[in-house]
Amino acid sequence: MSDAPIDRVAAYYARKLAEHGPTPAGVDWNSPASQQLRFERLLHICDRSIPFTVLDYGCGYGALADVIGPVETMRSYTGYDVSREMIDAARARVPGAGRFRFTDRRADLQPADYALASGIFNVKLDVPDDRWRAYTWDTLDDLASLARRGFAFNALTSHSDVDRRRTDLFYLDPALMFECCRQRYSRFVSVLHDYPLWEFTILVRWSDGARG
Repeated sequence: MSDAPIDRVAAYYARKLAEHGPTPAGVDWNSPASQQLRFERLLHICDRSIPFTVLDYGCGYGALADVIGPVETMRSYTGYDVSREMIDAARARVPGAGRFRFTDRRADLQPADYALASGIFNVKLDVPDDRWRAYTWDTLDDLASLARRGFAFNALTSHSDVDRRRTDLFYLDPALMFECCRQRYSRFVSVLHDYPLWEFTILVRWSDGARG
């Protein structure tokens, strides 16, 4: 197995998909309801009153496409995942023609109005915390570079019960992440920590509503 953190995690999720199929359990969520709630929070970043495009960074089997697809102002959706197995499952589920496309190649990605990432920082396996933290910031830099209007991501909160934390998962301090995102990306940052999951969502918008 590769020593690269993302390759190890891709193999982990491929096993989950093989075990559970294209379902919330197949991307390591505990229920469809919790998956839906995460999507709702991430989509707060989108201004649906005008046409927009979406990049789903770490799309898994394409569940977010089911949620965003009915939105009339959503012009195109690109799902990206490092797991080839996940991309194959997404292509089998979601019609490839028209507004939806999927890829496992970073080189294929073009900027979208909004870049969204759900759950991609949670599972670190036995990767050391400092190495996973560096990977997290590298990935957020990439996410920001691919967003014209803004980006959103979620993470497990450090305010979860200490005795229930798992050593193979990664927890972040929402206040620290807010301040780092404010300094690193934009002063227009929101933290959503008001929903019944042990996590938070951060929304980052550009100052003029668009970037580049």
